Amino acid sequence: MKTLIIVSHPDIDESGSQQYLKEALPDSSEITYHHLEATYPDGEIDIEQEQALLQKHDRIIFQFPLYWYSSPPMLKHWLDEVLTENFAYGYGGNKLKGKELGLVLVIGMPEKEYQVGGNEGFSLSALTTPYQAMAQKTQMQFLKPFLIFQFHYMTENEKKRILIAYQQYLMIEKFDTLRAKEAWVLDQMETIDEEMLPAGSSFILDQVKEIIEDNRMELDEIQMYLEQAGGSL
Repeated sequence: MKTLIIVSHPDIDESGSQQYLKEALPDSSEITYHHLEATYPDGEIDIEQEQALLQKHDRIIFQFPLYWYSSPPMLKHWLDEVLTENFAYGYGGNKLKGKELGLVLVIGMPEKEYQVGGNEGFSLSALTTPYQAMAQKTQMQFLKPFLIFQFHYMTENEKKRILIAYQQYLMIEKFDTLRAKEAWVLDQMETIDEEMLPAGSSFILDQVKEIIEDNRMELDEIQMYLEQAGGSL
């Protein structure tokens, strides 16, 4: 699966959250990082190039800070220019059909404010309705958004958890399922150069692998019993 991250931020070098996410990107030929403001400083978008880039990828991610319940102006300009009739929809269109569309949103307010009764008054699900509608129009599958609230107030451990979840959001199919996350962790562990780790780390890694595999066997067994009983896990 090839993932395209379309980033929009007018002052990205000064953004701690965006720099952190960029540094967290895995070294993979399957992931393309595409910062719109850097690519088109004059705002003149190469429409054919952007449409070709979209067609080369399976999962399209829009990554941006939430500006007045929407995106920075450059992303809106990109959408207007690139997602044209006869390409994204309409006669001879549907070139994005079957692809996945996800959002990575960096939000300055606490999560509790984005609900009925909160200070913002609307959920993020409601505020992202235009993107959901766009996915439907272009026959793409809309993914559950990846939301980062108040990055600058996070502890280092919280940021590390965000880093792992972010990589999973970019790289794996069915990223929100436990089975997919387990498989991803095991795959990542296989790439670790144990010679670079402190003494005794190999034993710890083997224990972690064993725990994950044992838990999966138990969960699969429970699932089998539930299915036999007419239920599901």
